[in-house]
Amino acid sequence: MVRKRDESFSGLQNKNKSTQIQLNEYARRENATFFWHIFLYMGRLWQVFTIFADIYHSRIIPMYTILIIEDEPRVANLLMNGLEENGYQVMVAYDGLMGLRLFQAHSFDLVISDIVLPKMNGFELCKEIRKVNSCIPILMLTALGATDDKLDGFDAGADDYMVKPFDFRELNARIKVLLKRGNSDKKDLPHELSYADLRIDLQGKNVERNGISIKLSPKEYNLLLYMVENAERVLSRIEIAEKVWNTHFDTGTNFIDVYINYLRKKIDRNFEPKLIHTKAGMGFILTDKL
Repeated sequence: MVRKRDESFSGLQNKNKSTQIQLNEYARRENATFFWHIFLYMGRLWQVFTIFADIYHSRIIPMYTILIIEDEPRVANLLMNGLEENGYQVMVAYDGLMGLRLFQAHSFDLVISDIVLPKMNGFELCKEIRKVNSCIPILMLTALGATDDKLDGFDAGADDYMVKPFDFRELNARIKVLLKRGNSDKKDLPHELSYADLRIDLQGKNVERNGISIKLSPKEYNLLLYMVENAERVLSRIEIAEKVWNTHFDTGTNFIDVYINYLRKKIDRNFEPKLIHTKAGMGFILTDKL
């Protein structure tokens, strides 16, 4: 009798164990199914997020278009791939004449050009672009690194100048600065800026002193504009290099002093009082009080 009871109890225990195993297996499957559904749900949420992110990027964040004029295919491809990876739209021309035709046929936010180009060099191209659009940022990217070459580039209308070989991170940073400045230039501007008898027409970018028109190159104009905007304040060469040329001042060059002399000849030579003064060891100042 005891044996039968033990056998019945043992059978009941085995049955309970089997049931428990089944329940555990069921729970495991249910948990797996639950987490699988959560995984699918999160995946769908991520898809929705990426869709809205793409819409935001395309509609809210502006897509800038850059024209590259570079005759060396390897460098052109390097620039194109790097810029496209950073979200820019890019068109490439392999000679100066093709670059001018593309610029005339399409709308661009920035131009990157070499100087030594077939059919039309970068200086001539820059001047032709400026005839069409006086405001578009132009960055010259070239192996010519002498001070005279830089001065010629700025005289032709370039906004910035980089020498090959270059660090793409620095190039990208300069592009962002030029595009940001270009956008700010598109905002409504006051009609003119004046100091003493010097008047700057901000809309037409014309300069007069005592009613006499003064012709300035694009870089001379930008330098004068910055000095007038900061009149009666000493401006160091480092500040001028960063604010007007968007570059770090190279102590081995004197291009800022050269441009200051250009301005003096045009702004001060035939007029009184003199407005542009040198502060030894500090920089330059525009004032009529010295």
